[in-house]
Formats: sequence, C-alpha cells, structure tokens
Amino acid sequence: MSRKPNIEIISLGCSKNTVDSERLMHQLKLNNFNLVENSNDADAIVINTCGFIDEAKEESVNTILQAVKLKKEGKIKKVVVAGCLSERYKDDLMNEIPEVDVFFGTEAYEEVLHEFGADLKRELLGERELTTPKHYAYFKISEGCDNPCSFCAIPLMRGNHRSFDRIELLKEAEYLSSIGVKELIVIGQDTTDYGKDTEGNRIIAKLFRDLSKIEGIEWIRLLYAYPSHFPDELIDEIANNPKICKYIDIPLQHISDPVLKSMRRGISSKRTRELIKTLKEKIPGLTLRTTFIVGYPNETENEFDELCDFVREAEFDRVGVFNYSLEETTPSFILGDPFTQKQKEFRKAKLMEIQKRISEKKNASFVAKKLKVIIDSVEGEYFVGRSERDAPEVDGEVFIQKNGTDLDVGHFYNIEIVDYNDYDLYGKYLG
Repeated sequence: MSRKPNIEIISLGCSKNTVDSERLMHQLKLNNFNLVENSNDADAIVINTCGFIDEAKEESVNTILQAVKLKKEGKIKKVVVAGCLSERYKDDLMNEIPEVDVFFGTEAYEEVLHEFGADLKRELLGERELTTPKHYAYFKISEGCDNPCSFCAIPLMRGNHRSFDRIELLKEAEYLSSIGVKELIVIGQDTTDYGKDTEGNRIIAKLFRDLSKIEGIEWIRLLYAYPSHFPDELIDEIANNPKICKYIDIPLQHISDPVLKSMRRGISSKRTRELIKTLKEKIPGLTLRTTFIVGYPNETENEFDELCDFVREAEFDRVGVFNYSLEETTPSFILGDPFTQKQKEFRKAKLMEIQKRISEKKNASFVAKKLKVIIDSVEGEYFVGRSERDAPEVDGEVFIQKNGTDLDVGHFYNIEIVDYNDYDLYGKYLG
C-alpha cells in the first residue's frame, strides 16, 4: 500500500478491551492514519478479540473469518488479530486461519503500530478515541489478576495483577475531563486490588479521592470489585464522597460453600452475607450489582436452590447470570462439564426470573421520586438516560418522553419517575 491505509478497529468482549482499542485508535490517529467504521471503507482490519468464554471465543473466530473472507475477495489488504483470544490460542489460530497477516497478544499497541509502519507515542498512551458517548469513559486502573478462581482463564491471557501508576491515571482522568467526560467507570480485572503491588497496600480509596478532585468529573462508578478483600476505607469513601456513585459491581459467582471452595473464591457463604450486610448498612441508598455462574460442575440441585434463596434474600438491584464454560488449562477443567446446555439455560432462566420480580418491585418504589439522570441518547419519542443506579450497557435505563422538551445528550437533569417495567424507569423532565 503506497498510501497510508484506512483502518477499521473491531473491538470485541469486555470494557477492558474497549479501553485498549481506544488507545490504539488514538495512536493510529497521532500517526495520521484514517480510522473508518465500516469494513467496506477499510484497507486493513484490526480485530481486538475476546477469549473469555465459549460464546465470546466463537464471536471472535467468526469475526476473524469474516475479515479473512473480505481479504480473499480483494476488498481489504490486511487482517491483524490481537487481544485475549490471540494471546491464548496464537499457535492454533495461525494453523487454522493462515490468511491472517499477523497475530499479537494483549496490550500490543507498539507491535500493531509497527506492523503499519507507525511509532508508539508512549507519553500519550493515556489519550484515547472514545467509542462510548463522549460524556462517559471506561477507566482501566490495572491489568491482570492474582485471584486463583478455578473457572477463569483471565490470568492466562492477561497475566498477574499490575496496578497502573496513580499519577499517570490522574493525568488520564484530567485528559478525559478536558474532552467532555463527566463519568468515569472504573474497571480492572480486580479493582479492589489496586495499589497492592505498587504501594504495598490497596489504595483504591485514595485513588477515588484524588479522581473526585478533578474538575468536570461528576460521577465515579466502581465495577469489578472482588468480594474477599473489599477495603473498609473504600466503603467509607463511597458512603461519604458525593462524586462517587452509590453503586458497586461485586461479582459473587455463588453462595454455596462447597461451590465457592471448588471455585477457589477465597470467601465463605457466611463472610459473603456479612459483607453484603455491611455494605448496605454503611452506604445508604447503595445499588448492588452482582453476577453468578450456574451449571458449575459440582453445583447440586440443593446448592442451586441455596443460590436461588440467597438471591431472594439479598434482593440485589442488578444481577447477571452466566452459564459455566469449560475452559481448558483452568483448574476446574478436570471436573468436566456434566450439565447440558439445556440444564444450564433452565437454571439461568429460573434465577433471572427471581431477579426480574425483585427488580420490578424495586423499580416500583421509585415512582413519584426524583432522580438525577444523565442523558445518553435520543431514541424516537424518548430521551434515554441513566441514574446513579445504572451502569451503561448492563443495567436499566430511564426513558423520558420528549413532550416538547429539549434535553441535551451528556447533561444531567432532575427527572420525576412516573412509571416502570421490569428493568427500566419512565420519567418526566421537571424543568
């Protein structure tokens, strides 16, 4: 290619991948490459893959095959594959899909840039091309994970936990604020471990305090907090800092002691219940989101029933449920995969039906109340926003009928809730 190619970046999987792709996109722009959003306009495609569970791996492989098909048809000239799937299965992928020009692993900014004859502007790695709405950004504070969960392949793909430099993170947050970001959604494989490796102790509460001092940042939201070592100082910071959303995403995965032990979660059923009680007592108005795995190899009917009872008892605000995925080279692989997909889907549906009723009841309690809402988009006759209770993509939304009003995307408004359904709220602008 005599001219610089038009490049399409396809980002698959989690929000951590999103951040990596946004950084790469900005680096390409700094090197005067033209980024396109449609494969028909591209000369080259870079695919940032996910390799977490079977469905994600299948999506990644299918996306690679689609890009390779375009190359065979002469519509594009280069296919570059990076990310988690490539990190974990590089040799297999090279053998199975030799039409791909090159495979890289995770965080391969420099390698991808060199493939296109570009240079890494290392001092500008904190700058990004946002693929989210411009008023919020995912904010990755660490990479990798030290937790030994038996079912999880993330340490195989992302390595051990590595906290990012606090000063560099604050510079990144200031940059994001300068381009209009108002909400930071803090992510990492285990956000509560932040600082353990660099400072000798977990300093995420201090990081949150520092972030909250940045002008223009109005909401700071915590995702992916590990339950077995939730810092007490962080509880106090969330409770008392007005810029930190009273919202915690804390993946629990199960509640039965035999399952938790086999999963190597490092926490018991009793301690889990105590933590949930403490969080609710010390953070008034807290929204709790969690995730569970069903169909784990040693999950008996009784243990699944225990999980169902726990969800009824705890009344989480948000729940996500995943079917167990058998992952080679993980400790739980030797346990096999005794449940059929149909059995897993049955358990998933049952658990989600329990949560659906809880969510509906909670939503009903907000009718006639006023919520601070940020507008994310406009769809038909509605402005679509989120309250402090809602993380993007995974939680409910607040729909505000236009009725002649004109609300701006990226701005906060006071909204009175007038109706609800299972997961979403409906409101009117108060003026």
